[in-house]
Amino acid sequence: MASRKVINFAPGPAKLPEQVMKQAQDEFVSFGESGISVLEMSHRGSDFLDIINTAENNLRDLMNIPDNYKVLFLQGGGNGQFAAVPLNLMNFKPGCKADYIVTGSWSAKAAKEAEKYGQVNYVLPNMKDYTSIPDVSEWKLDPEASYVYYCDNETVHGVEFHFIPDTNEVPLVVDMSSNILSRPIDVTKFGLIYGGAQKNIGCAGVTVVIVREDLLGHAQPICPTIFDYRVQAGNSSLYNTPPTFSIYMMGLVFKWLVQQGGAHAMKDLSNEKSSIIYEVIDQSNGFYCVPVEPTARSRMNICFRIGSKDGNATLEKLFIEGAAKKGMQSLKGHRSVGGIRASVYNAITIEETQALATYMKEFKRQNHLN
Repeated sequence: MASRKVINFAPGPAKLPEQVMKQAQDEFVSFGESGISVLEMSHRGSDFLDIINTAENNLRDLMNIPDNYKVLFLQGGGNGQFAAVPLNLMNFKPGCKADYIVTGSWSAKAAKEAEKYGQVNYVLPNMKDYTSIPDVSEWKLDPEASYVYYCDNETVHGVEFHFIPDTNEVPLVVDMSSNILSRPIDVTKFGLIYGGAQKNIGCAGVTVVIVREDLLGHAQPICPTIFDYRVQAGNSSLYNTPPTFSIYMMGLVFKWLVQQGGAHAMKDLSNEKSSIIYEVIDQSNGFYCVPVEPTARSRMNICFRIGSKDGNATLEKLFIEGAAKKGMQSLKGHRSVGGIRASVYNAITIEETQALATYMKEFKRQNHLN
């Protein structure tokens, strides 16, 4: 496979490591000695069982997941987990209620979905714009809640938590779809971690759920069996036919991450990449603007405007068109907020990030606002 000449800054599905893509290409028609493709093999056969078990073991090593946590590979994406979490956990304590820390579009959608299955307490004061994470002194946590939910990195607005919320004894649930394995975390501080693979650890089709064992077995009666964590854990994620090829691809990414030095190496890499772009923005004398407060800036999704915090539509269109001519794709901001968004997940290299920074400097020189 020839090296690709484009730089893919897409927010998801996102860039995969080229090494992973080449291996998948080599094994596509015939996996190992099987004589068939992963796409064709039985999910209960020995070859696929080796694939899924190796993927789980590598993930456990990469995240130092304790034995009292189950690892599930499920379908339905993040939106599926918006429903699965309350369906499984709202009944963990009497009262059927949960706390939601809403800091962007995805946590807002999760909270709205959870309202179908129990009482939702909005922890934060209502925010007009998602540009910060309010100080914990402003939070209103309910000690009787079954769990506290938050999204660690909001891809639409570019807001990321740089700390783990302290919820005392209430189980903490986190959506890490867009920053999982971009830095080390202490899994024991969470009751449940989940993440769609297509942003940082694989391709679309599989969602990882890491759940503490004591949280199993509390599903509401209306919970679909396919979303029941206890059932899926009891069947080693094979209750139904799993997304076999997506699990295979994710397993290849896990192997690649091990080779790169794991989450610690990814932390250093993500800090360096995001710093390269934020430095250009901060030194642009207002030509580039980040709406998000510095303490909540995302390392994964760098969202910015040109000209002001509200943006200059003409210049932003020119910026995106100019970037495309240089092979830089998918820099348009989310349709709900506009602007520019550069997603620099684990597979994006320092060189690719520097190419964007160079273009940003050139664009500023050519389009300086008086």
